[in-house]
Amino acid sequence: MPAAAQATKRSRFHTMDRRPARSKPCSMSLVSRAWTWGPRGQGAILLVNCDKDNPKSSTIDCRDDRVLDNQDLQDMSLVTLNTNTPRDFFARHQLLLHVAKSEMDKVRVFQASRGNQISRYREVLGPKQPCHPLELPGGQHSTDFYVEGLAFPDANFPGLISLTVSLLDTSNPELPKTLVFQDSVVFRVAPWIMTPNTQPPEEVYVCRMLENEDFLKSVTALTQEAKCQLTVCSREQSVGDRWMQDEIEVGYIQAPHKTLPVVFDSPRNRGLKEFPIKCMLGPDFGYVTRGPQTGEVSDLDSFGNLEVSPPVKVGRKKYPLGRILIGSSCYPSNESEEMHQALQDFLSAQQVQAPVKLYSDWLFVGHVDEFLSFVPVHKGFRLLLASPRSCYRLFQEQLEEGHGEALLFEGVKKKKQKIKDVLSNEKLREDNSYVQKCIDWNREVLKRELGLTERDIVDIPQLFKLQDDLQGRLKAEAYFPNMVNMLVLGKHLGIPKPFGPIIDDRCCLEEKVRSLLEPLGLHCTFIDDFYAYHLRHGEVHCGTNVRRRPFSFKWWHMVP
Repeated sequence: MPAAAQATKRSRFHTMDRRPARSKPCSMSLVSRAWTWGPRGQGAILLVNCDKDNPKSSTIDCRDDRVLDNQDLQDMSLVTLNTNTPRDFFARHQLLLHVAKSEMDKVRVFQASRGNQISRYREVLGPKQPCHPLELPGGQHSTDFYVEGLAFPDANFPGLISLTVSLLDTSNPELPKTLVFQDSVVFRVAPWIMTPNTQPPEEVYVCRMLENEDFLKSVTALTQEAKCQLTVCSREQSVGDRWMQDEIEVGYIQAPHKTLPVVFDSPRNRGLKEFPIKCMLGPDFGYVTRGPQTGEVSDLDSFGNLEVSPPVKVGRKKYPLGRILIGSSCYPSNESEEMHQALQDFLSAQQVQAPVKLYSDWLFVGHVDEFLSFVPVHKGFRLLLASPRSCYRLFQEQLEEGHGEALLFEGVKKKKQKIKDVLSNEKLREDNSYVQKCIDWNREVLKRELGLTERDIVDIPQLFKLQDDLQGRLKAEAYFPNMVNMLVLGKHLGIPKPFGPIIDDRCCLEEKVRSLLEPLGLHCTFIDDFYAYHLRHGEVHCGTNVRRRPFSFKWWHMVP
């Protein structure tokens, strides 16, 4: 066998991933160039270098063409090229490192040279350069490369990147170079992953406003009970915007060597628009955004309209990271609104939490968190659904027990409502009959798409009322503070205080919710959000946000 052929057979081009199944040298056969899912899957993993290790930088790390420091290197994947050739081999051959032109703007590769200085890392592949000739010595040699992702999976990018070495025969200068060997490593860019309410809380975010001091005290006490960190956004930082849930969603990305929290910034761009960039993006905290940064956005583009279920199994299909839930109109019309397609495309392209569309355009704000929530229970979870039917049943029971004169809204409204007046209000009944039909539709969708049964669902008593929105369309909003719009911190629940009828010195709505949730091992704290949030069309969940612990399950072990 010729010396060149022997050298080719001994060449290895491989990643240094820490998973045994994904750290073996790549095959030298083009046929096996593939990335496969599952616990025995093959292929390397690449993180988008979307944090900001340099405090003086104005943007995320992957937008520069430098290695800042050793911390920056930790966000990249290490690839080693091993060669073992005769000493004079590269006098007659040339090695090229390259990516497809269609992928060159999705990846950047730095080559390491000898020495301990950061300056020894130079960019060899990236958006401006898809191919780089390697100058290597003969004999046995190893060359390290550090690879960073520049883009998340999206509508026009499935997330796969092939890094290829091609060996060319240059022995006859009178003839064109001849391709004699290729080897590749295939990367999949790590998806952005959401965390459901069932994951333990690590940090809560809330805004300080002029009129929410009592609310802030209640949230502070709840976070102390749940033993998680609290970050309070100042009035100067929020610029009068209190809706923390609508501005951001905190998820994470993960490779075998590193896990990184990443804030997904919504395109709503109100007062809080600078908060995720100025107060969250930093070392080991990434940032991503999608959607129109200028121009028209709808309420459905806010992230109160973006939730995720706990892990579920639907028939034989497992969703070990849960499924994303977004609200929509479910059918097109001149008045209907949808989440922006760029947001939907991004969420779908991550692959690991297949989205489910729910019907939410009937709501005044239009967010799924206005009628559902999830809470953790022993060995599982419960889906909580707002329920006018349950509320009318409760009020009817109280009327029959002689409590028809009991008042709603004591202490917060001049015009209070008696139980008997609520029950006799035909317009309110019609409104809630319509709302119940909308929620029932979603109930069936959730049962079908999440594999739930009625035992998995808890109905939370709630009434709604219809009123005209800014376009003159009738939409539903909560009649009293919407209890399903709660802050879930492990077993500690921060529930909007409903100001329901007081019977035997206790709010019958609070008592009903306690009787439903506390036997499940949950602790209910009712938080007064009436003036600071409820009257502004939001509740506790709308005004807070949570960074949660990443799943212990590794996303690459699943099969989408």
